[in-house]
Amino acid sequence: MNKNVFQFIALARRHRVASALLFLLVLPLLMPYEALSVNILIFGLYAVGFNLLFGYTGMLSFGHAAFLGVGSYLAGIAIVHAGWPWWAAILAGVVSSSLIGLVIGFLAIRTRGIYFSMVTLALGQIVYYAFYKAERWTGGENGLRGVKVEAITLPGLSIDFLNPVYKYYVVYVFVALALWFLSRVLNSPFGAVIEAIRENEKRATACGYDVARAKLLVFVLSAAICGLAGTLRALHLSIVPIDSLHYLQSGQAVMMCLLGGMGTFFGPFVGAGVFLYLEDVVTNLTRYWMGVVGIIFMVFVLFFPRGLWGTVLHQIERLQRRQGGEA
Repeated sequence: MNKNVFQFIALARRHRVASALLFLLVLPLLMPYEALSVNILIFGLYAVGFNLLFGYTGMLSFGHAAFLGVGSYLAGIAIVHAGWPWWAAILAGVVSSSLIGLVIGFLAIRTRGIYFSMVTLALGQIVYYAFYKAERWTGGENGLRGVKVEAITLPGLSIDFLNPVYKYYVVYVFVALALWFLSRVLNSPFGAVIEAIRENEKRATACGYDVARAKLLVFVLSAAICGLAGTLRALHLSIVPIDSLHYLQSGQAVMMCLLGGMGTFFGPFVGAGVFLYLEDVVTNLTRYWMGVVGIIFMVFVLFFPRGLWGTVLHQIERLQRRQGGEA
């Protein structure tokens, strides 16, 4: 790799938000159809929210489907039962997910390690059961139907949300705002605190940081981002399936994060893209697609422990150090 390539990569990493958004801008041109691109965008955002907690703070949650599902359901309920406009429904979903994140986080951060993971799993299943039983509002096992956004009206502009291309770029705007916000968080002193907690929680406490408050805040921020992904998914599908709250949905966030590279900025989108593309291809070949995808996932974990994007970044850093040593 020559000097110009290194400079280009360094520039892209320095402007990571712009680089990520530039790639996502042309993603529909790389996928076989637009609906898959929309799913990658939404689930990539979901994995980004999970990665903030797991990759940057080192807290493995098995209950993040609660935030995706609550965001979806509250946005859907706001549209179907209350007749709210789409933008107010999105706000309702994000705020509701943040509040659920505050409650679950307050209870879960009192534990560590596997106990933290199990507590989040248990609390997530409680949320699942509560929405499952609230059939009048959620539709029970049939899910919530009729979440329709036929057109998005802006001053001097009307966007047909049923058009998959227009839908992609509407979702893209919200993803861009979320990535900009995440970058600001990670570049702030608070971002340094949560990474210190990930590396050594006891040392962070000894340095005078309020670890419990930092954990709770990052949990709420993670829930808010996942809730935003949930609201966008409800608008995309026009329904909210009860599976949105199931623990298998939490497992998907873990898989996407590990596939792409935990603790990397763009890794969650890489993981979401690989996972959903494999799912789309393998389901056309066999009904046992979960087994095939599971085997592929194990291969990636064994041979690319840093994830795909994380491995790429690691190799680039090694080449940069080697070239620096030769110079």
